[in-house]
Amino acid sequence: MIIDCHGHYTTAPALHGEWRARQEAAIKSGGDIDPAYPDISDDEIRETIEANQLRLLRERGADMTIFSPRASAMAPHIGGELVAKVWARRSNDLIKRVIDLYPETFVGVCQLPQSPGVSIANAIDELERCVNELGFVGCNLNPDPSGGKFDSPPLTDRAWYPFFEKMVELDVPAMIHVSGSCNCAMHATGAYYIAADTIAFMQFVEGDLFGDFPSLRFIIPHGGGAVPYHWGRYRGLSDMLKRPPLVEHVMKNVYFDTCVYHQPGIDLLFEVIDVENILFGSEMVGAVRGIDPQTGHYFDDTKRYIEALTISDEDKRKVFELNARRVYPRLDAQLKARGL
Repeated sequence: MIIDCHGHYTTAPALHGEWRARQEAAIKSGGDIDPAYPDISDDEIRETIEANQLRLLRERGADMTIFSPRASAMAPHIGGELVAKVWARRSNDLIKRVIDLYPETFVGVCQLPQSPGVSIANAIDELERCVNELGFVGCNLNPDPSGGKFDSPPLTDRAWYPFFEKMVELDVPAMIHVSGSCNCAMHATGAYYIAADTIAFMQFVEGDLFGDFPSLRFIIPHGGGAVPYHWGRYRGLSDMLKRPPLVEHVMKNVYFDTCVYHQPGIDLLFEVIDVENILFGSEMVGAVRGIDPQTGHYFDDTKRYIEALTISDEDKRKVFELNARRVYPRLDAQLKARGL
């Protein structure tokens, strides 16, 4: 089985986006921030999925995607806490509808109702709803709800602890994922995403979060940001800061995906990072959708890069399936219930 750990509903029906536009207009006008939600038919959802994510999964030979709302549209910096709660619920409910239509192919990860300056504890209710009622297996956690100001406390700060306690209780991981950038100096997917991934890793190095939460698990997407490329820097900084070696201090709890869009980048990732810490991901129909003129293949067809590696079949199975089942135990339980 091949499990893609990183998928977003970037092709959601237009009516969903139009509803969000009405909500944003209501923020400015003082109107209803939860206007009547449109009647999106199952056929409209099928059309958006079957022409895009499902088609590409079949063409590229993958079996399942861990699926969440569009990351760039989470936009917690737009509106306040109530707006974020309504938007997250609408977005997560739409993901649930996709799962109900294609239960063999998609499994849910939720958007959280985060908002700048608001306690992350206020997002616990939505996490519990999505895990306990909708059957989701994890969440996307935004380390910078400001949209590019980076004015939240580091992930190792105790302000985050109530949410981490709930993650441990529910036994779910979080993918570290910022949203759209409101900072014109930071392109969202080319700069902000990679910067946030890297910043989160350094926060883990500086703190002792996993001493307090030994079973807490995070996936840092986009190949770990700049971390694998600068692995020597982080090993050196860890030593200078009198932290334990990275393999003991951080990498028992942190995983990287394979959303790296060229072969040399994947080669480096696997040379530097232990195979036990790498999950297959593509983020297809996402940040980079075009065809690479140097190869003639889609940039985000990351399965091809892994297949080209000179690693054992056993290691490839870890990356394609077993690591995801270990990091997402609720997914593993669902698959075992299906006899897989």
